[in-house]
Parts: sequence; structure tokens; C-alpha cells
Amino acid sequence: MNTPRRPIDLTALDLSEGWEPLKGYPADLQVKLLSDDLDETTKIGARTRIVRFAPGFATSATLVHDYWEEVYLLEGDMQFDGEAGECGIQAPAYSCRPPGTPHGPYASRRGCLMLEWQYYRK
Repeated sequence: MNTPRRPIDLTALDLSEGWEPLKGYPADLQVKLLSDDLDETTKIGARTRIVRFAPGFATSATLVHDYWEEVYLLEGDMQFDGEAGECGIQAPAYSCRPPGTPHGPYASRRGCLMLEWQYYRK
């Protein structure tokens, strides 16, 4: 069940705890949920989370979803398949994906930390 979004004043984050494996992925891909009322059935709401890849972790599939997604690569590196073939980038980096945008697969040689916003727009 989603946690309702509520006002959160500027709050210190403890990145040493509160991590969960992302459902459907190995434990090398973890998330720390900050706020979530994203409802993929009714197509409303938003989710904010921190995502981390362990060093050497790679996904194997291309992803497509029906909500907006913005990603800010805070630390580390990311390799991905782009229009020009395999690409690599170091933090800091940013991505904005409208609904229906294919993305991935991804890998990180040294590991990475990302801030993600996922949301529906009217």
C-alpha cells in the first residue's frame, strides 16, 4: 500500500538504513522510499525515492511505463544503451522521461545513487 504524501519540512536523511530491494529485482538494486501515493490503476499520484545500484549491478530489460519519470544521478556512474549505442555517464546527470519512453537496460561499474520522481500529469 502506498504511503500518502504529506508535507515534509527539510529533514535530515539517514542513508545507512531504510533500504529495501526493489520488487522483482535482486538485492543489488535497492530503494529508499521518501514519499508515495502513485496509483498505477487510477493513474494519479506521485512517488519520490532514492535508488542505489551496487557496484557491478546491471539490469537486463528495457523499461516502459505510463507515468513521467525524472532521475537525478547523485553519485557514481551509469552505463546504458542510448541512440548512439552503449553510453556511460558520471554523476551529476539528469534524465526526464515522458510516459511511454523506453529506457534501459542499465549498469553501474562503481555503483550509483539516484533520486527519482515518478508522477502522473493531467
